[in-house]
Amino acid sequence: MNAPDFDTFETHSMNAGEDKTLLLVEDDRPLRERLARAMEARGFAVTIAESVAEGKSKAKDAPPAYAVVDLKLDDGNGLDVVETLHVVRPDSRVVVLTGFGNIATAVAAVKYGAIDYLPKPADADDILAALLAQPGSKPKPPENPMSADRVRWEHIQRVYELCGHNVSETARRLNMHRRTLQRILAKRSPR
Repeated sequence: MNAPDFDTFETHSMNAGEDKTLLLVEDDRPLRERLARAMEARGFAVTIAESVAEGKSKAKDAPPAYAVVDLKLDDGNGLDVVETLHVVRPDSRVVVLTGFGNIATAVAAVKYGAIDYLPKPADADDILAALLAQPGSKPKPPENPMSADRVRWEHIQRVYELCGHNVSETARRLNMHRRTLQRILAKRSPR
């Protein structure tokens, strides 16, 4: 993935005295550890959490200046962490990550106080650009947007998850034959 072109949109740079605390709430251990190392290399003091309960607790104990929160966590919705962060530190800059992006959850994330909403897999440079973007700035459109096949696959996966992994109910809601849906679910995600 290419690094964002920082000349095309304004970012607010971190000054030497600025609070560089960052709370990273992610339940996928390899991703959490990789992002924590990458953000530490970019000058942040990273605190990690792997659940909604742990994220809320750490946010209350030491409200961070920045946060990266996964939307879907094992014990609930990451928006609960975003809401807590916004209460304990209204100026905290929060980016929400999700594997199942859609307009409704993006709008909800912003309403709860997030400054941006990024689909996974987002790399550390994308997250950094989102965290440091000036309010109202417009980033460049992505150079490699998701293919139509990938968008379709993501939508099917999201509906399947919302239906509690019930193939018959998912097929009914998608107006699709059950066997067709089973074949799609058995395949790997398109690029």
